[in-house]
Amino acid sequence: MKKFALAVVSAIGGAAATIVLTQAVAGPDTYRQLNLFGDAFERVKNDYVRETKDAELVEDAINGMLSGLDPHSNYLNPKSFSDMQVVTRGEYGGLGLEVTMEDGLVKVIAPMDGTPAARAGIRSGDLIASIDGITIQGMTLSEAVDKMRGPVNSQIKIQVLRKGEKKPLDFVITRAIILVESVRFKAEGDVAVIRITTFTEQTEEGIEKALQQTKAKIGPRLKGVVLDLRNNPGGLLDQAIAVSDAFLDAGEVVSTRGRRASDTQRYGARAGQIFPGVPVVVLINEGSASASEIVAGALQDHRRARIIGTRSFGKGSVQTVIPLSGGMDGALRLTTAKYYTPSGRSIQATGIDPDILVEQTAESDSEAEANQRMSEASLPKHLDGQEGGRKPHVGPRARPKPGEKFDDFQMTYALRLLRGQEVVSAADKPAPAKPPAPKAN
Repeated sequence: MKKFALAVVSAIGGAAATIVLTQAVAGPDTYRQLNLFGDAFERVKNDYVRETKDAELVEDAINGMLSGLDPHSNYLNPKSFSDMQVVTRGEYGGLGLEVTMEDGLVKVIAPMDGTPAARAGIRSGDLIASIDGITIQGMTLSEAVDKMRGPVNSQIKIQVLRKGEKKPLDFVITRAIILVESVRFKAEGDVAVIRITTFTEQTEEGIEKALQQTKAKIGPRLKGVVLDLRNNPGGLLDQAIAVSDAFLDAGEVVSTRGRRASDTQRYGARAGQIFPGVPVVVLINEGSASASEIVAGALQDHRRARIIGTRSFGKGSVQTVIPLSGGMDGALRLTTAKYYTPSGRSIQATGIDPDILVEQTAESDSEAEANQRMSEASLPKHLDGQEGGRKPHVGPRARPKPGEKFDDFQMTYALRLLRGQEVVSAADKPAPAKPPAPKAN
């Protein structure tokens, strides 16, 4: 596979962060507000009913400041920062959940394939109300995640609130080392199925391995490729770009735009792709977020793949990890920009609408109910997306006929589509995207 240098979303060192902070507090009103914070800090320290620790008060204050911005900005204490660095390498201990915070509860974006959480039956959209009998209410997201982690083979009891269930559900799960196999390959006759569970440092290497497996197991009989990004919560930006590049010969993959025009970054593909001339179908659903939406959006805009499934999550914001004191004092995970597809579409709070809306069952939700599924737009304090927000799906739809049963209808439909057994009229196909002139957001 092609290797190329990327200006990945950068982590700002302690010295640079200090310079930025010094510039930010230059205004007299800012000093007045900081004095207000100092007064409140002293009152709590001197008069609160029990003795407090300075470090805990400051950490809580930073968490409060960041959680008030959007659902994805937060403070990582030194332990959480270290844990995050381990996670991006693709191996860590825990349950295998991608989570966020909503209304004081931990909300599951997606369980990772093959992990204890997935095997136990945790689903996208579940709300974790308590951990080992201790209510989540009042905890920060970092504190809740810390409680879910623990020694390998130790058990944890979590209580879940699930839409459609009248009573809370209790799960007892055994913690394990989470070895995230980022890319999995399976030959379905003459079709290669490539499943990407999350975007880690191992993803680009995994795609290369899948190419070799395709050549060995299918060879010249290859009729198509299914790229399965369902319930993929995202991950590393550079790996999403590498995967998109693997399927493209040229053109923009994604752009990131911040508050200033100078913050705009554009990432493109280079010549050469791994499956030239071979039809590609990308599977997405409401659990497909962030990096997986970048890939789906890029291949959709360039007409390189047909996108099928249900609308993706809509996390179109960039989080920059900013170490504090070189990482000694943890780090800030701060939202600094938004993602845009090659045609200039914002992913934020809108998601990727599939070319063909494919539901898993004949009893699927109505359009109104579908729009209420778990998404970025349903999270409190989410950043606004493009004007008009999430629009109803316009285009072909598919679902099983009444009485038909499938283990995975979306996958079955994708395989049929690649083999010519499902026909979509030319009038139903999306028009080629026309990228607008570059602009800052």
